[in-house]
Amino acid sequence: MAEKSHVDLGFVEKTDPENLTCQHFPSKIGGKPAWLSLAPLPTPNQLQCPKCCGICIFLLQVYAPVEDDSNAFHRTVFVFLCKNPNCHQPNSNAPFCVVRSQLPRDNDFYSPDPPTPATPIPSKGDNLCAVCGIAGPKCCAKCHSRSYCSKEHQVIDWKNGHKQNCSNSEEDGSTKRSQVLFPEYELLIEEEEFQKKEEKSESEKKEELSSFLTSDKASSLLQDCTPEELEKMSNQSEDRTFSKFRKRVEHAPDQVLRYDREGSPLLVSNDNKPDNIPQCTCGAKRQFEFQVMPQLLSHLGVDQVGASIDWGTLCVYTCSKNCYQGNQYQQEYLWKQDYSK
Repeated sequence: MAEKSHVDLGFVEKTDPENLTCQHFPSKIGGKPAWLSLAPLPTPNQLQCPKCCGICIFLLQVYAPVEDDSNAFHRTVFVFLCKNPNCHQPNSNAPFCVVRSQLPRDNDFYSPDPPTPATPIPSKGDNLCAVCGIAGPKCCAKCHSRSYCSKEHQVIDWKNGHKQNCSNSEEDGSTKRSQVLFPEYELLIEEEEFQKKEEKSESEKKEELSSFLTSDKASSLLQDCTPEELEKMSNQSEDRTFSKFRKRVEHAPDQVLRYDREGSPLLVSNDNKPDNIPQCTCGAKRQFEFQVMPQLLSHLGVDQVGASIDWGTLCVYTCSKNCYQGNQYQQEYLWKQDYSK
């Protein structure tokens, strides 16, 4: 019999991009961010990779309001990453950035009434980069109608259509940007269901192992093992951690996200466990909110020979007090864990 859990799972699904704009408060992957607070946005410097100094690109956002917090009637957590594969090293969170935004029901940008398909996109807010959708403090010196986060993205836009359409007020905003943005999907959230199997007790496992090790079969098998194989067999805790991960995920193998605010992540390794999570800037502890699963990589088009963007799981931690700073975006924390070698 399938059991419910306290974990919500995220799955990707193609949908009309019009459903993924900010006034619909979406959870989404790829494309441009659907910002919650429209001003002030995080600056390009705040979304800059500390390794290559390139601009981090939007990966995903999770709409996660908090029912008992009037200042979090709307609440979204955003994740960005550097697309330079050389910046991605094992168990390093350096090329990632997480920000949180929340608003009360009565705010500067949205109606207090639920949105409808005809709800217009709010017109006020910071200028957005025409290429990646983050804050665009720079603009085209010729037409002054296109904004950019960086010189790099201005050059990309110029080469991909703006050169021919500069000063054209009817310019199509869908300039080819596949080399910059990730494919866009809706992130559907569903409650986890799984078949719970009866686990053997530790004493039963030890008894079985002891019985096996004294058997003729074990003696024969161990004689044929190389030192490397024996070392691998002895690393039981590592195997158990990954085995637990694999068995839990196989109930819903297409999951790309696990949401469990105030819970614990499902780890892929016994090494580099999340610890020493830094406090929020308000002084409160941070708590686990969700993790990004490795299955998402297959939807991003990042596979390549040699250096590549990769992870075992990405664990996102947010302020336990859910501190509110008006329309400002709050920096949060990501812990990257890779598979053991």
